[in-house]
Amino acid sequence: MFIQTEQTPNPQTLKFLPGKVVMKEGTAFYQNIEQAADSPFARRLFGIDGVAGVFFGSDFITITKNETFEWQVMKPSVLGGIIDHFNSNDKTVEKDATKESQKSFEQNEDDSEIVKQIKELLDTRVRPAVAMDGGDIIYNDFEDGIVYLKMQGACSGCPSSTATLKMGIENMLKHYIPEVKEVRPVNA
Repeated sequence: MFIQTEQTPNPQTLKFLPGKVVMKEGTAFYQNIEQAADSPFARRLFGIDGVAGVFFGSDFITITKNETFEWQVMKPSVLGGIIDHFNSNDKTVEKDATKESQKSFEQNEDDSEIVKQIKELLDTRVRPAVAMDGGDIIYNDFEDGIVYLKMQGACSGCPSSTATLKMGIENMLKHYIPEVKEVRPVNA
């Protein structure tokens, strides 16, 4: 099995591309082993010294490391963990439940027209670009002209995530939806 790796804008994260489906639907983000109770794959990866976060996309895994560890030391262990997972019969996530990322973009009958527009723009224009960097974005709320979003994967804790939110996402939303005045991050 050949696994490609890609740098992300966050120096603490690395994107691993196994050439196989990782998640059939949605994404999953774990910031510690306790959150990974429903994921044998994430638990396996958290067993590697230095792993601080695990994010699963459709065809990639983004690993966040502790600052005190070096990628050149950790990378072989992470690659081994990914190969071990795909050689096992374990699922990536045991529950079939739609993860938070997908739920946040589902149309809700209580959503205003503005919220529907925000969700549509985020889902079709922002999420694909953020996924290329090894992350995802979660719609949280829209209140008093402020859109609240949660960053996941490589985007969580990334030094450039504030610029992404303000210069990229906020400017785009303001352009298409004049009612949007600001975009703010929601911390996990």
